[in-house]
Amino acid sequence: MWRGWKQHCPQCGQGRMYGRYLKVNEACTNCGLELAGHRADDAPPYFTILIVAHIVVPLMLMFEQRLQPPEWQHMVLWPPLTVLLCLWLLPRIKGTLIGLQWARRMHGFGSEPH
Repeated sequence: MWRGWKQHCPQCGQGRMYGRYLKVNEACTNCGLELAGHRADDAPPYFTILIVAHIVVPLMLMFEQRLQPPEWQHMVLWPPLTVLLCLWLLPRIKGTLIGLQWARRMHGFGSEPH
């Protein structure tokens, strides 16, 4: 799973998992592991939103409670922070879930767990 977080092949830890931002390579460029069978589907966006919301909402509430800024400051700060956190976390969470599927031999990665 850690190799997936780092966006590397879950088997060898060397090859890149993605060809582009969220486009998973058909196979590892280093060891040849077939990555096309993964089934991350809707889980990565769900977990990304869940995690980002648990980070941003408490920060936003503390910011409001302590500094009581005008609304325009909230509008300038929180939407970009939320988008950036989502864009940073999404490929890592997707990689982690693909790593979990590989470790548990789920969805096209075989039948026996490691």
